[in-house]
Amino acid sequence: MTKDTKTPSSSTTPKSPSSGASNTAAPRKKLTLNTTAFQKKLSSISVNNILEEEPDYEKMPSLARTKRNREKQKTKYKPNLTSSQKIVREVDIPVKISIQELASRMSEKTGDVVKALMKNGIMATANQYIDGDTAELIVTELGHTPKREEAISLNDEIASHQKTVNSNIQPRPPIVTVMGHVDHGKTSLLDSLRNTNVTARESGGITQHIGAYQIQHKKNPITFLDTPGHAAFSNIRSRGASLTDVVVLVVAANDSVKPQTIEAISHAKTAKVPIVLAINKMDLPDVDPNIVRNDLLSHEVVVESYSGDVLETEISAVKKTNLDKLLDNILLQIEILDLNVEHNKLAEAIVVESKIETGKGSVATVIIKNGTLKEGDHFTCGSSFGRVKALFDETGKRVKSAPPGMPVEVLGFDSVPQAGETVFALPSEETAKSITEKVKEQKKLEETAAIKKSSLEEMMANVSKGEVKKLPIIVKADVQGSLEAIVSSLEKVGNDEVKINVIHNAIGAINESDVSLANSAQGVVIGFNIRAIPQARTIAKRDKVDIRYYSIIYELIDDMKKMLSGLLTPDTKEEIIGHAEVRDTFNSSKFGTIAGCFVTNGYVSNSAKIRLVREGKIIHAGEVGTLKRFKDDVKEVRENYECGISFKDYSDILVKDEIEFYITKEVQKEL
Repeated sequence: MTKDTKTPSSSTTPKSPSSGASNTAAPRKKLTLNTTAFQKKLSSISVNNILEEEPDYEKMPSLARTKRNREKQKTKYKPNLTSSQKIVREVDIPVKISIQELASRMSEKTGDVVKALMKNGIMATANQYIDGDTAELIVTELGHTPKREEAISLNDEIASHQKTVNSNIQPRPPIVTVMGHVDHGKTSLLDSLRNTNVTARESGGITQHIGAYQIQHKKNPITFLDTPGHAAFSNIRSRGASLTDVVVLVVAANDSVKPQTIEAISHAKTAKVPIVLAINKMDLPDVDPNIVRNDLLSHEVVVESYSGDVLETEISAVKKTNLDKLLDNILLQIEILDLNVEHNKLAEAIVVESKIETGKGSVATVIIKNGTLKEGDHFTCGSSFGRVKALFDETGKRVKSAPPGMPVEVLGFDSVPQAGETVFALPSEETAKSITEKVKEQKKLEETAAIKKSSLEEMMANVSKGEVKKLPIIVKADVQGSLEAIVSSLEKVGNDEVKINVIHNAIGAINESDVSLANSAQGVVIGFNIRAIPQARTIAKRDKVDIRYYSIIYELIDDMKKMLSGLLTPDTKEEIIGHAEVRDTFNSSKFGTIAGCFVTNGYVSNSAKIRLVREGKIIHAGEVGTLKRFKDDVKEVRENYECGISFKDYSDILVKDEIEFYITKEVQKEL
């Protein structure tokens, strides 16, 4: 069978007849008669045309081949997910983070993170929080890059919102707290000062509505807190913002120094606030103010007449004697204080007390510390926020604004704020809400994580780091004799590195004020033959303040010595455990030079440190590489036995060298 060659001419040359052509001619005549035969012949034509390489029909690839081509294309552009190469991530680490969240940020299994913590001696579950330092260690161990986030700096954020263009710095009125023992005339003095002020302004009495008020003396306003030893005093001290500028200590001339007097002195010294002494009840017969002056000497309060720095005034609150002189002394005392503040900025105030009043809601008495608080201002205060709906002064009169130093009652809190918290006025409600949410988040993290406590264990850690040099202690006892003996003995305990600082001591049960003072000073409360009242125990449990009870003095002193001894930095002592003589040396491609030794005394250990001594001189100091007995690795070899020893990263060993083995021990110091 031969094929006809096609010509490029415009007319088509008919193909020469062939066997294939003759076979196809007959069925074409039957095309209109038999459809089935036509289909059969059509398939025959297709096969023949393909065999004759006719271009009428294209050969299509099989379905299997098409699938293979598609798979190749997918594989070509698909990333290699089976690669064992680990993806290193940059992990943001906040101040505190839960283990589950940390695992999510690293794209690691939570179980792997828990295992890594267990290797570092930390037992924790997936929902527990760890601090940023621990999280950074775990991230590094798991092969990722840690990136520490800065703590929420709310003070800087608030300061940026409270910036002012028109500065107006002027002195603010001093804030004075009157403190003293019960029945020493404190209330009478406050009433006399208030009545004096009222008489100067108008006739008649005025009802006192809030816990602070202002008086005018020689055209100088003075703000008084009328709750001596108020809870806010300790709370403010614990937050590092001392609101009170001066403490007026009232002591009755006929009663002299009493327990609450001593407590007031302790509060003032803890807050580092100057004291102005008012010796009251001088109108009574046969009273000697020098007794008060002498008794105060034992509490390190030296009055001016005894060449000290404490201003004193002999007064009579009932007869209003020398009240002007007392106010003069207060103004004289504040001359050395820097009370200049900004008046044109958004206000900053301290909460003195707070409560819920019917018809008013959450109400707080505040003293403006900086700036001016106005009606309509948005503010944040700890975990609460709000808008100033109304301001009332000490007489109950509504005011539009409150300048620095002025006490006012504020309406508009969404919840009751805590005493001692700071009110910050802000430009908008959104800003106030945002900062309040951040404060709540911070408190939540502190509550769910291992927060810093004022417990003895935390103080021990701080002292060991050099952060604290004194251990604050509050002592309460049943009788004066025992109290004096305990305080005298405790003050002798310690050395130049650590000491005991008895910040307050008194007779009677441990009360809320003792726990509050201990919380402020991060101290420990000691009870000798007494117990804490239920309210004090509740506060101690809440604030994590340690209360310890004793009934034998020497046990108390020994316990305190042990506490301080545990805070001392331990000494390091070196102990030689054995010697070995080098009698031969061998070279090893794996271990370097191996010394064949004979243990002359003691024993040698693979965990001990070594010195190589040659002709009486120390040639090398390092660690044991391997310790062998024959071909076996051993932990130690006793006296009169032979062994093989190699050094870590050292091979210059000669025959007749002596190897000295030693260990270091930490010896706890004792007082």
